[in-house]
Amino acid sequence: MRVHPPARWSVRVRATIAATLIVAVALGGASAVLGTVLHDNLRQSAQEDAARRAATVADTLSAVSPAATASPTTPATERGATAVEDPDLQISLSTEPSRTSWDTAGYAVASAAAATGDAVLTVTARSSLEPAENALRTLNRLLIFGVPALLLLVAGMTWYVMGRALVPVSGIQAKLADITARDLHQRVPVPSTRDEIAALARTVNATLDRLENAVDQHKRFVADAAHELRSPIATLRTRLELAAREEPAEALADVERLQSLAADLLLLARLDAGEPPRDDEVDLGQVAAEESLRPRPRREVRVRLAVEPDVVVNGSRAHLARLVTNLVDNAVRHARSTVEVRVANEDGVALLEVRDDGPGIPPEHREAVFDRFTRLDWARARDSGGSGLGLAIVREIALLHRGVVSITDRGAGACLVVRLDPAPQPGTAASIQKRDE
Repeated sequence: MRVHPPARWSVRVRATIAATLIVAVALGGASAVLGTVLHDNLRQSAQEDAARRAATVADTLSAVSPAATASPTTPATERGATAVEDPDLQISLSTEPSRTSWDTAGYAVASAAAATGDAVLTVTARSSLEPAENALRTLNRLLIFGVPALLLLVAGMTWYVMGRALVPVSGIQAKLADITARDLHQRVPVPSTRDEIAALARTVNATLDRLENAVDQHKRFVADAAHELRSPIATLRTRLELAAREEPAEALADVERLQSLAADLLLLARLDAGEPPRDDEVDLGQVAAEESLRPRPRREVRVRLAVEPDVVVNGSRAHLARLVTNLVDNAVRHARSTVEVRVANEDGVALLEVRDDGPGIPPEHREAVFDRFTRLDWARARDSGGSGLGLAIVREIALLHRGVVSITDRGAGACLVVRLDPAPQPGTAASIQKRDE
């Protein structure tokens, strides 16, 4: 029979085996120590008992009158009744070899000297080790039957407790297996306990919430993209059908709009995919100057620059250039006559500010304008060429570069502000750490 390696066993099996082995090792060590200590203590007690009895008899003989103990031929009953009535006691002269005929196997033996007149007697006592051996045999029988029984109890309890603890995991697994892309609204059951499994269930549900939101956002994105593409494609088809009577410039304008929309959709797809940007040092002021001075359709709108030198950030030059372009294009489309682009370093934060003198953005719409395919009604009438993706791309690029974009009140018109973390200056601790990495 092939035994699978422990890595393929279930958590329940591994926990039961681990708990049983740990208890077995602990009980084995405790049993060995207990047996050794008990054996030594019982032997020491028997030895102390033999020594105490020998000392007691020796003290008794020493207290007897010298006349009764002057001759070694004096009857033993006259030397001390205790010595002759106890079969585990022997008395002999210290000048003679011991006349003990005992079998000392299984006994603890001790001796004591007794001074009786001119003679010195040796009192020998023995104490049986059989009670100690009986106690050890009883302990061994208890351990032989008790330890396996206790191990079986530990294994059974561990198996039961782990099974009860893993019941919510089975429920979570079964529920996750049933959830598909069509029913992301379902959630796994959260047990009433406050343990790690309950935390796992809450984390799984939070992940499902984010996944459902992402899928819903993707569906809305596809629907909005289809809606935005349908109108220019139909217009282009109509103009191509009437190409013999119309100038091709209008058809080319529709093609350019489609190309711009396709480029915006592709960029948003890359940003949504979490594609990491390049980590280059980019002079934000230089990028802002280059992109702001590009020719735009509304040539009557003047773009003014207020750029501080050496405002450097880490990131992708192409992404940051697109961020500046979208902000300036949006400002130019809605400005009356002037757009101001400012780059500065304020309180250790790289600041990009684009302000126009147009109608501005109402406070209740300042968050909605960053949503995809969002165009305000008055903007739709004035800006027929916009797709509603420019500011959405700005926010995604800012987030990708660990920055934020917001709309503030700076007089008339709209003022969009982007704040980015600046690049560490050469020689600073952050710069040295980044270089070492």
